[in-house]
Amino acid sequence: MSKTIHIGRVTIGGGNPVAIQSMTNTKTSDITTTSAQIAALEKAGCEMVRLSAPDENSARAFKALKSKTNIPLIADVHFDYKLAVLAIENGADKIRINPGNIGDDVKVKAVVDAAKAARIPIRVGVNGGSLEKEILFKYGNSAEGLTASAINNVRRLEKMGFDDIVVSIKSSSVKKTIDANRKLAEAVEYPIHIGVTEAGTYENALVKSSAALAPLLLEGIGDTIRVSISGDPVREIFAAKKILNLIGLRKFGVEIIACPTCARTDIDVEKLANDIEMALIDFEKPLTVAVMGCAVNGPGEAKEADIGVAGGNGEGLIFVHGEKVLKVRETDLLETLIQYIRENF
Repeated sequence: MSKTIHIGRVTIGGGNPVAIQSMTNTKTSDITTTSAQIAALEKAGCEMVRLSAPDENSARAFKALKSKTNIPLIADVHFDYKLAVLAIENGADKIRINPGNIGDDVKVKAVVDAAKAARIPIRVGVNGGSLEKEILFKYGNSAEGLTASAINNVRRLEKMGFDDIVVSIKSSSVKKTIDANRKLAEAVEYPIHIGVTEAGTYENALVKSSAALAPLLLEGIGDTIRVSISGDPVREIFAAKKILNLIGLRKFGVEIIACPTCARTDIDVEKLANDIEMALIDFEKPLTVAVMGCAVNGPGEAKEADIGVAGGNGEGLIFVHGEKVLKVRETDLLETLIQYIRENF
């Protein structure tokens, strides 16, 4: 079990639930636009937000942004240690750096000292695009190289007397991400942030992230996650919740299970499943809803669902844990199901 680390009001590691995070894509110095995006992310279920601090105005913006939200804010800084210190001084709840590109020990120590004074953690972030020259020479851009870089940078902070650390290794390769994080988990006891970097647009990002994150999470590796998606970061939260929900680590709202259909199917399962999902998008209680296309076998096959529907030949059944509770006209199936759920669950 990893060490417990506090990031604002969120605690990760030590057996705590896997926390969901994202990253804004607005200009951090634009307080109005950035705070609106943070609010949208929090509403969607994001538990901490990372923001780039590429310049002084962005680093100073943390003070104003902190006053407009309760969600922990993480400053992401590359190369310039002064910006990291400035973001910390302006209220960042965590700082993300790659010590390898921050510079010499004097510069890294300045960040460490500021983080110590503010009592906030540092995330050591390593990815394939920022490996040190000596690592690349010895290992190439490999899982071994990524892990070696992360461990070296962790030990560097430890030598400075700092152990309030979160570690992340990311790659755009699913296999490399899995292999590197497995090696990392064997070498350190700090919480690990996992994700696939540069995963692309929604569909590809969801597939790649699921493929990489699910095996790690099911092995107990990963204390916080980000599903990186090109575009609106709110979609990252929906994707992360879906992954955690479907592998059984956390429960968020409604999970739809639906049969793949066959020659016995007499209703539009896909449309009905989509309609149910949209009608219950605001339903917050954990609930498994089955949509089955066969009234003969459907209830039995989906008896582990909390509630389900099965239809055919103009009629539909509503069943709870496999037991039939209502028979309705097919045209009334959606409305009756939604009403039953809202009244009974």
